[in-house]
Amino acid sequence: MKQAEAAIAILGIGTSVPDYRLDQADTSQRLTQALSELPDSARWVKRLFKQCGVETRYTCEPNLLESADNCRYFSQRSDHSVPSTAERMETYKRESVPLGLKAARKALADGKVEPSTITHLITVSCTGQFLPGLDAALVQQLGLAVTVNRIPLNFLGCAAGLKAVCLSRQIVASDSSAKVLIVCVELCTLHIQPSSEREALFGASFFGDGASSCVVGAAESNLHGLFQLGNDHSILLPDSAEEMVWEVGNYGFDLYLSTNIPKLIGRFIPEQIEHLIRGGHKPELWAIHPGGKGIIDTLEDLYGLTQEQTLPSRTVLRNYGNMSSATILFVLHEMRQGLISRGSGPTAGIALAFGPGLTCEMIQIAYRPPVTLEEQLLNEAHA
Repeated sequence: MKQAEAAIAILGIGTSVPDYRLDQADTSQRLTQALSELPDSARWVKRLFKQCGVETRYTCEPNLLESADNCRYFSQRSDHSVPSTAERMETYKRESVPLGLKAARKALADGKVEPSTITHLITVSCTGQFLPGLDAALVQQLGLAVTVNRIPLNFLGCAAGLKAVCLSRQIVASDSSAKVLIVCVELCTLHIQPSSEREALFGASFFGDGASSCVVGAAESNLHGLFQLGNDHSILLPDSAEEMVWEVGNYGFDLYLSTNIPKLIGRFIPEQIEHLIRGGHKPELWAIHPGGKGIIDTLEDLYGLTQEQTLPSRTVLRNYGNMSSATILFVLHEMRQGLISRGSGPTAGIALAFGPGLTCEMIQIAYRPPVTLEEQLLNEAHA
């Protein structure tokens, strides 16, 4: 990292999930029952749900916990009983704000940052929209300055959370007094489709709901472990625009994910990582957005990563599923908890996430351990 950039850091992180928990085995059983008249699809669902690396997820929609006969999202009987896109957006409007608020308050508290000092607010979501939006609601309910610079990043997909971190670093690099609050809210389960098509069933197998937040600013001496931010890099991969598609349909948003995505990542991403690290040592920390088990497996095989290095990504995937843009901050939070609990020293690495395009966002990170009381007293004495 450049010396000038080393003082820019993620000062605090917060995460939150809805109250309703989806058990993977139970969800698979209920969806299989809904597909009982389509045995090929039912068998594929059983295999897919077992192999995707997810054990639990969370949802804002209690109807998704109902039996197959009563779940409107699994219905195979009549389109009239399936929630329309308008109804799903009403649910999004009602549920997204409190979930985002909870994550944001945790991030501010974790970083010991006063809401009044926030200069920029970046809100991120691809699973719903309304106006006045999430950004306006957060300003009012968090007590941010009405003059805060609001930057909504909408409908950019899974990579948008890390895009927001990269943008925040650039903002603080140009103004060291800036403090950027990022809030990502994704209610992915609202878009589960009553379909037997493999593309729809694939999305239903591992997406979950969640919100995450962080504060990016100039790092000062404190008692919290921080992730300092270095160079960032964004790339639109060639010949891959149709590999990940997310469109608005009549019954929620329609998602298509190609099975070629891990192969494309394996083919194109090593050159981009080399561009980011510029001949430096192989990263020790790997904050990988778990867009699917295959993505983690591909990078693990390419770089000979240990189980410990991919554990944060696999743990988040197992416990929460893929929460689109919100997921990368869950991974960084999980990684930081592990580093602190092991008493790890300064460690460098990268964070990377993938989204429609195909696009890849990546940034250098460096873990800065918590300052001990002895070190704090010594610093104060020298000051």
